[in-house]
Amino acid sequence: MAPSELLTAEPARRHRLIADEFARRVHGTRDWSAAAPVSGWAARDVVAHLVEWLPGFVTGGSDVGWPTVPSPAEDPAAAWDAHQRAVQDVLDDPETAGADFTNQHTGSMPLGEAIDRFYTSDVFLHTWDLARATGQDETLDPEMCAVMLSEMEPLDDLLRSSGQYGAAVPVPDDADPQTRLIGFIGRDPAWSASSTR
Repeated sequence: MAPSELLTAEPARRHRLIADEFARRVHGTRDWSAAAPVSGWAARDVVAHLVEWLPGFVTGGSDVGWPTVPSPAEDPAAAWDAHQRAVQDVLDDPETAGADFTNQHTGSMPLGEAIDRFYTSDVFLHTWDLARATGQDETLDPEMCAVMLSEMEPLDDLLRSSGQYGAAVPVPDDADPQTRLIGFIGRDPAWSASSTR
């Protein structure tokens, strides 16, 4: 079996593939107020999170500017589309992708690498959140899940202390890579909107 393209692609291509999958769920969403697996979030908050944290991350660590996009609270789909284009434009341009990026928490690296490492992987994980919240296909690339899990498990204590991840949810030892990854990042793989009522 050929390795997953997500694992072999360059950052610009990997972002395009992952962001397009997220966009498919965005445009398949019919109820933006639907509860999401992250406590206190609705479907629109999943989009808002991704749209809102990256611009400050980029501009705070580089000289690359960021365009204004529509409000995800008012029009999540339009916000996502504009944001996705902005990210892709940065990654597709060798000058901006190669720009110096420095952050006290992540160190120094080319901007494209920082986006790939910290943001694109976040989009991948939150695809499950939006899909589960809105009753859409929640299938993630199993090889990408397995690799992400293997990279995150040694950082367990650091990840928990960051406040970005809740306590891991136990799953069966023989669970598939996606279920194990979802449980590791603090989501209940069995979560459903009805369980929040």
